[in-house]
Amino acid sequence: MSIYMTKQEAAAEKAVVFDDMFLTTDMPTTAGSKMLEGYNSLFEAEVLTRLKGAGYAVAGKVNVGEFGVDLLGETSYFGAEYENETLVYPAAAAVKSGDAKAAVVMDVNGAPRRGAAQNALVALKPTYGRVSRYGTIPVACSGETVSVVANNAADCRAVFAAMAGHDAKDGTALPEAMVEAGKAAVSKKNKVAVVSSMLKGANEDVQAKIAAVTEQLAKNGVEVVTVDADTVAYAGAAWNILMSAELCNNVSRYDGVKYGYRTKNYTSIDELYTNSRTEAFGEFLKSAILFGSETLSTENYKKVYDKALRVRRVISETMNALLADCDALVMPAAGVMAYDKAMVENDKYLPYKENFFTAPASITGLPVVVAGGVQLVGKAFSEDVLLDLAELV
Repeated sequence: MSIYMTKQEAAAEKAVVFDDMFLTTDMPTTAGSKMLEGYNSLFEAEVLTRLKGAGYAVAGKVNVGEFGVDLLGETSYFGAEYENETLVYPAAAAVKSGDAKAAVVMDVNGAPRRGAAQNALVALKPTYGRVSRYGTIPVACSGETVSVVANNAADCRAVFAAMAGHDAKDGTALPEAMVEAGKAAVSKKNKVAVVSSMLKGANEDVQAKIAAVTEQLAKNGVEVVTVDADTVAYAGAAWNILMSAELCNNVSRYDGVKYGYRTKNYTSIDELYTNSRTEAFGEFLKSAILFGSETLSTENYKKVYDKALRVRRVISETMNALLADCDALVMPAAGVMAYDKAMVENDKYLPYKENFFTAPASITGLPVVVAGGVQLVGKAFSEDVLLDLAELV
């Protein structure tokens, strides 16, 4: 399996790749699923239009886990890529190979941040609403964010600047006046805080990365403190509930009637729906859909889904309170620095477990920069401050 779904010639100086969650008119868009195999869109993603307008060339589209709810692409219908028995993140591989200056990716379940951390790259997940989602495959609309993976902070900054800004076609895009007011309210503290409760479950290699990054920041004059916030550790469980519920709703459109895979084995409309979805969706995605459906049931809505929404609010309040006194919260991006094949194949629910580390930023919509193998989570609209910190690592 190649990391590419489609590869095109492009000048390396301003070449970008997209993961397969973005609509394109000249290349198929599959979201890593048999359901959308061979699907060709009639229009393209807004970020693609903006980047081409800024002089960037598209070098191709890379493989992605089915609908983005994965570790690093292992759930793709089109196959996972392993190198020396280690799972490869396709977007990171394209950047590391020199094929592209940057990869534009959809962060649904933290895969871009894990991939950047494990490949010594820089990633930026902006504040929710700063980059248009128009023309992307919707999965978990309240948290998914168009993000960037690159070799350095400068390239992340340049690509982000080219694609950010209000888009009237996207109902979740923030008005420019709100963005400018938010940016003006950000004051640099020259201080970061390690969230100790988020270190649980991270192995020695990851803990060493945290120590190395904070030591480097301290050498560059940044104050480093440690905070304990057990509430933040509940983000993974809450985001798994919300993400699965939103996924369940969003993939309901794929029924074998309007577009997407259609089974040949049916004698009624009910069989058409059931068999098309059963044959086209992968096992992990089906389990996530069933989980989401169960959380939205009459029996569980109040005690599961509604509770997760309230936990989201508490986590947001907690993280914003912690960030009032510092520029960033330092936490792991993953529990390990590499996923070996046996680990991935023996634990089908590892994406949900690893979400523990990336969910705090997903569920709150706060911006994150990955640098030196760790996450730096900042205040809303503080992308420039976070990228400045990344340049010190």
